[in-house]
Amino acid sequence: MPNPIAFLALALWPLISAVLFSRLRSDKALIWSLMLAYLFLPEPPAAFDLPGMPPMNKHTIPALAAFAILMWRGSSDGPILPVSWVGKVLILTFVFSPIMTVLSNEDPVFFGQVGLPGLTIKDAVALMVQQFLLIVPFLLARQHLASGGAQREILVALMWGGLVYSLFMLIEIRLSPQLNLWVYGYYQHLFGQSIRFGGYRPVVFLYHGLWVAFFVMTSVVAAWALWRMDDQSKRIKLLGAAFYLTVIIVLAKSFGALLFVVLLVPMVVVLGRITQIRVAILIGLFAVSYPVLKGVDLIPQGKLIDAAGIVDEERAASLEFRFDNENILLDRASERPVFGWGSWGRNHILDPVSGNILTVTDGRWIIVIGVYGWVGFLAEFGLLVLPLILIWREAVSNREQDVSPLVGPLALILAINILDMLPNATLTPLTWMIAGALTGYAEQLRAARLKLTKFETHLKWQSVM
Repeated sequence: MPNPIAFLALALWPLISAVLFSRLRSDKALIWSLMLAYLFLPEPPAAFDLPGMPPMNKHTIPALAAFAILMWRGSSDGPILPVSWVGKVLILTFVFSPIMTVLSNEDPVFFGQVGLPGLTIKDAVALMVQQFLLIVPFLLARQHLASGGAQREILVALMWGGLVYSLFMLIEIRLSPQLNLWVYGYYQHLFGQSIRFGGYRPVVFLYHGLWVAFFVMTSVVAAWALWRMDDQSKRIKLLGAAFYLTVIIVLAKSFGALLFVVLLVPMVVVLGRITQIRVAILIGLFAVSYPVLKGVDLIPQGKLIDAAGIVDEERAASLEFRFDNENILLDRASERPVFGWGSWGRNHILDPVSGNILTVTDGRWIIVIGVYGWVGFLAEFGLLVLPLILIWREAVSNREQDVSPLVGPLALILAINILDMLPNATLTPLTWMIAGALTGYAEQLRAARLKLTKFETHLKWQSVM
């Protein structure tokens, strides 16, 4: 169980956020307040469980604090919702679709002698509040991180975040994952899953070692992107940081994160920005299509398991376990496909005697489809893929030199995060922050393009007159 320090850290975070916003520009304060909270605050079960509200934890408290501070300061740049009608529909669906989920799940469900209660209006309110708090980083980033300068700040923060976190990772690589136990009084996950390849996989203060490795992967990509884009005065330092973080990702002992580095770093270093955006769209669209492809048996599960077995038999067994649970849970979700089963574990299969949950939800996609149905899945994953499409539209409509070169690396990081949500639930405030920043930048490009087109048309008519 979390100790008093864990709850004190959560309670004090709004004050820390206020200090950051008082000393830094709004864009830098927003980035660092979300990132530092994600990296160092305690994971659930450390949370404040208020009546009629979703748990207030490391993901929701920092977002709500930043939202309150920016609203109080009157620092909003334009409307809170996206300009495009597609973005508006997706956000409103994301936040308010739990109403329909609850209305379609008022009946209890039974597994033999075990039953789960039907949902009530209280559940609808709690789920809507939870959805709103999840998406606050997206909304704030769209307003305050839309400029090219803010995009650079995001990449710099990712790189420095990885450099600082690597020090804590090295401690756990040597001593085993102990920091969360020493500071907050509990293990976040099963300790046995931290033992890999004859050593330890660091967890630090995140949910799982895979989350740590994924974050460091984004740091590696950010460092290589900054190295490519920067002037000669800093290139040596950035190259050193990039090589150092690449070594750290190897020591993190996550095959998936290492594979992402191997795929993304050459793209960031070699490809042009428009090509990077196109690759990002392909990755994102595949991730969104994955449930459909899996439902019609177009995912070669057997071949993928065999390929994983070539690398490591343990990884092959893990992948087969994931696929088996996905198949069971997808069948369960197909019973209520539109709005899902709702909360309280109704999307799972329970033991009919003991009531223990028999299924495991690893991937974010199967969690969302099971809880909120296809409507919730399309709203959430659609919001994450939408900025990639908007950026691509503006990149091909504008001259390439008018598009920031930093957009490509951020688009690739976002796309690979969406892809990673197939095997894992690595949806974090940083995911939403990057998606919101890209959405805001795409909207700025479109506004400038339409203004220029209108001006050119005006000049043309004047010349004719």
